[in-house]
Amino acid sequence: MMIKYRVSDVAKDFNVPAKEIIAVLADHNFAGKKSATALEEQELNVIFEHYTQKHNTDNLDAYFATANDKPKEEPKKEEPAVVVTPAAEAAPKAAQKPQQGKAPAGKPQQKPAQGKAQQPAPQPKAEVERRTVDTRKPQQIASNKYDEKFDMMAQTSSHVRGDGSGIKKQKINQKSKQQYKKPRRKETEQERLKRIDLERKKKQATIQVGETITVGELAARLKATSAEVIKKLMMLGMMVSVNQEIDFDTAYLVAEEFHTKVEKEVVVTIEERIIDDSEDVDDNLLPRDPVVVVMGHVDHGKTSILDAIRKTNVTTGEAGGITQHIGAYRVNVDGQGITFLDTPGHAAFTSMRARGAQATDIAILVVAADDGIMPQTIEAINHAKAAEVPIIVAINKMDKPTANPDKVMQQLTEHEIVPEEWGGDAICVPVSAHTGMGISDLLENILLVAEMKELKANPDRAAKGVVIEARLDKGRGPIATVLVQNGTLKAGDVVVAGMSVGRVRAMTDENGRKLTEAGPSVPVEIMGLAEVPASGDIFNAVTDERLARELVEQRKTEAKEEMFSKYQKVTLDNLFDQMNEGEMKELKIIVKADVQGSVETVTQSLEKLTNEEVRVRVIHGAVGAVSENDVMLADASNAIIVGFNVRPDPLAQVAADNAGVDMHMYRIIYDAIEQVETAMKGMLAPKTREVLHGRAEVRQVYRITGVGLVAGCYILDGKVYRNDLLRIVRDGIIIGDDKMISLKRFKDDQKEVAQGYECGIGLEKFTDIKEGDIYETYIIEEYRD
Repeated sequence: MMIKYRVSDVAKDFNVPAKEIIAVLADHNFAGKKSATALEEQELNVIFEHYTQKHNTDNLDAYFATANDKPKEEPKKEEPAVVVTPAAEAAPKAAQKPQQGKAPAGKPQQKPAQGKAQQPAPQPKAEVERRTVDTRKPQQIASNKYDEKFDMMAQTSSHVRGDGSGIKKQKINQKSKQQYKKPRRKETEQERLKRIDLERKKKQATIQVGETITVGELAARLKATSAEVIKKLMMLGMMVSVNQEIDFDTAYLVAEEFHTKVEKEVVVTIEERIIDDSEDVDDNLLPRDPVVVVMGHVDHGKTSILDAIRKTNVTTGEAGGITQHIGAYRVNVDGQGITFLDTPGHAAFTSMRARGAQATDIAILVVAADDGIMPQTIEAINHAKAAEVPIIVAINKMDKPTANPDKVMQQLTEHEIVPEEWGGDAICVPVSAHTGMGISDLLENILLVAEMKELKANPDRAAKGVVIEARLDKGRGPIATVLVQNGTLKAGDVVVAGMSVGRVRAMTDENGRKLTEAGPSVPVEIMGLAEVPASGDIFNAVTDERLARELVEQRKTEAKEEMFSKYQKVTLDNLFDQMNEGEMKELKIIVKADVQGSVETVTQSLEKLTNEEVRVRVIHGAVGAVSENDVMLADASNAIIVGFNVRPDPLAQVAADNAGVDMHMYRIIYDAIEQVETAMKGMLAPKTREVLHGRAEVRQVYRITGVGLVAGCYILDGKVYRNDLLRIVRDGIIIGDDKMISLKRFKDDQKEVAQGYECGIGLEKFTDIKEGDIYETYIIEEYRD
């Protein structure tokens, strides 16, 4: 056991102030010590070395000489250093003169018990003298005194403690007298397994297993070998390895063979810890406003109908009159709020329409009365049916003279939407966004359907909803338009949206007014996220920001692993396919857009342009202006930059001009798709076709020294050119292909010979020429569709 040696103790022993000891330690880099600090061995060594060097002397003769000059000091009686009890003083005498009937030395005498035991009176402590020993001269040591103590200690240990009735004797065991013990037989494997099996039956253990578990892990939990577990699995008809996973039911059956109970292991994820997905009690639910999505074919008037409802001109802000991304708007109809989501109708926005249908309660299908049902109309119908959302059909453009609502309703029945007028349950409302006809009827029907659905939500809980749109604002950072579906979102809440996390710093409605909270069915624009979330991501308001950031990092890791898993590794099975893909040309594109939904849409539309010869790959897509980093990436990866509703910053423009990076900025999405598709045609391997020039008949074959065979031919039709490719046809069968090396008429070289003339034709390789053969001359011409 280590004895604590404090600074104050050292100072006392060296007869110096404690401050001096602390100063010595501080000089040797042991600062911060106090009087009560316990010192370590290294620190003590420093102090001892310091004072040894301080009191160092060259010669000890002078020191020892002082012993003769110094007068002898009388022993002084000071505080007792060693306390010796009377029993201890009497111990040597008791060892020399043992008395009969008394206890051994060193033990207090005990009187026979007479009635009640009497307490011995306390003995007064004797004063102990302190003797100073001068180590500079030899000492006379009384060794007899220590011999007496050793004799006393030996006799004390030899007596039996307590009654003094006898003396212990040492027992000596000789090898010859030791009883022969039979060596223990080694336990066999079968006996060991049998013993373990019996122990398991007596005390049944319990283990926990998740949805899946590896064979090796199960064996470790069962306290068995992997071979034993694999043997049991083989008996169940399963051939597995140590690292192979088995499900819970299989693990349960195996554990029963080992007389072990299995419980389902409950794994609590971070999402379960911070996100409340519990069902609401009916008493907590309150009515909420309906959320309506407007869908239909491109240019059928979806935004115009919404414009008529809102009494504002939204369409003028959209390039080409086409809705570029989802907008969320809120209107008040007779004291009842309605939230509208406007989705694009162009074919490229399939994913946006699907998100819009999943986030809403009612779908308004806009169909032009003059055009009828179109491809995107059918797609919108399918999205609404998949989301199980009731459909209200708005037959628009009724003010046009070519409007035919009966034709529209007839077409709707072909897609299992039967109007109420025809005995079905689909509400069809003729409207005109231009004149405002039928708009009020449309709103009344929306409120009627919403009332029938009894839409309710609990505003008194953490907010949950969906990200409608997201973008990167240059001054404010990532901005997300979210629709609160349940609970109440408040300013200052920590929000997790997909792979983005942040604290809500500010909330505004569609008109830019600041809000402090937003309840169910309210669309708001929030600021404060660390990154731009993806459209369609579910957002949740949480309380623990640290766990929320941990969850987001976990989701990012999973997304990276999923992305890496898509890259197929080369195996013997797919080696040939990979080699064929190596011949495929690749068009790399960097996409930048104003909002996240447009990035996704442009990316999907461009990658759909991939064909058998050219693969389109978007290597990077993000929200915001084209930056210098984007140009550097495009330069390094030989990519082009496609911008949608964004512009390059000045540094990026200069960098692109210097590096020769191709950048294209667009305002309308199908212009981008069309131009990229046109540019791709330049990358396609050009298609070729054969262009026949003429036909010649071999009339005679000549063998000319130094030249070889020359065919005397007559041009049957067309023209024969000297650089043409040539095909030899005999009896209608192609017997060879060759190249013309000479074309002469008489002795003069000719560039071409027309129909009806004779000429001599020399071939490069083919020599099996016979009279009557037909020469067909042609070229291979490249062309594009």
